[in-house]
This record gives sequence, C-alpha cells and structure tokens, in this order.
Amino acid sequence: MKIVKRIFLGLFIVVVILTAGFTLWTANAAQPTETALASLSSDTQVAIELGDGFITFDPVQTEPSTGFIFYPGGRVDYRAYAPTLHKIAEQGYFVVVVQVKLNLAFFDVNAADHVIFEYPLIQHWVVGGHSLGGVAASSYASAHLDKTDGIVFWASYPANDSLKYSDVSVLSIYASNDGLATSDKVDSSRALLPLQTEYVLIEGGNHAQFGSYGPQSGDNPASISAEDQWNQIADATVKFLEKVSEK
Repeated sequence: MKIVKRIFLGLFIVVVILTAGFTLWTANAAQPTETALASLSSDTQVAIELGDGFITFDPVQTEPSTGFIFYPGGRVDYRAYAPTLHKIAEQGYFVVVVQVKLNLAFFDVNAADHVIFEYPLIQHWVVGGHSLGGVAASSYASAHLDKTDGIVFWASYPANDSLKYSDVSVLSIYASNDGLATSDKVDSSRALLPLQTEYVLIEGGNHAQFGSYGPQSGDNPASISAEDQWNQIADATVKFLEKVSEK
C-alpha cells in the first residue's frame, strides 16, 4: 500500500508541476506594441470601450448593423490587434476583440456568445481570428451557423471540414512571407472550406504583422511595412463585411 501511495503522490506532483508550467507558458503572451496601445484610444471616428472580457470599437458617425467578433492568436495579448480593428471600425462596422482564457482561443471557443447576447441590435455577425484564433472562430461558426453570417481567417484555416458543405460566407487572408501559416498550408486547407470561399494574398506580408506585437519565432521577415499590411487586411475585411451586410 505504501508503494501505491507513493506512486499516486508522485503522479500528483508531476501533474501539478506540468499544470503550473503550462499556465506560466500561456501567461507569457506576446505584448502589444506602443502603436497597438495608442490605437485603443477613442477619437472622432471610433469610440472604444473595455467590456467584460472584450474590447469594443464602435463607429461614431453611424449605427452599425454588422458586427465583427475577433479571436486573438495563440499566446498573443488581445490588445495587439487594435491597429487593424480600429481601421475596420472607421468604415462603419462594430468590431469586438475578445480576451480568451489562458491566451489560447481554443479554451474559449464560445466567447462570441457573450458579445452577441450583449448587443442584440446587431443584425449580422461575422466571426474571425488570427492563427489559432481563426481555428477557434471557425469552430464557433460551425456550431452556431444560425448566429453566424460569415467567417474571416487571418493567416489561419479550420481544423476540419465541418464548414465545407455550408453556405456560410468565408474569407481567407494570408501573406506570402508567412513562416507559420504558409501559402502551401493555406492552399491545402482549401479542401476543408466551401467552394465560395474568397482568398486574398498579401504580397510581402508575414505572420506577426497581422497584429502588432513584434517579431514571432518561426516567422519570416516581411518585405512591406506593418502599416501597409494592416491597411490591406482592413480593406479586404471591410469589403467582405460589406457583402455580408447586403445579404
């Protein structure tokens, strides 16, 4: 019996150590740059508010009918996406970035539910995300097609083919210099998505410049500026939101 107790005690200690190590690893998220933090200030075009587990970007000049809920990439602080999300909101769309548990969106796939409940006047909802955040967004959409009018992947693709035969609108934005969600991986993922999926390639862009949190391990250098990449991402996303709004 003593041997059995020692074995269970040893296993318990290993589990505690592994859990603590994993928690510390997830807590060490890439932090937003000064540019990202500056984009979290309200101005004459966009009013920004910190909600319960999310940040809203609300256009001042219009009453938006379409909302975009964004899931951050793995181990990236959700504030790091503010520059591009701010630009999207400037074009008249209600934008929300969710703060996910342990900085990993697949632990908080249903984060969009809270946002949708809080803003019932929004008529059309699009979900999206960067990298692992895009995987989580697609998982949410596949389980809630009644609430979701569109999905936007930023340097991302779904984990399975659960959306393949749906009629949901899908946009995939990817970058030629991305060292993580490479062009080959995005091309391979086409078989998992509906035939009507739209694809936008950003020449010279990389993985990290989908946000604003500095260089990322495993990525390739970008040959365009971060500002240029953010503008292209925002333009492509806005055009997609326009189409969804017209449905």
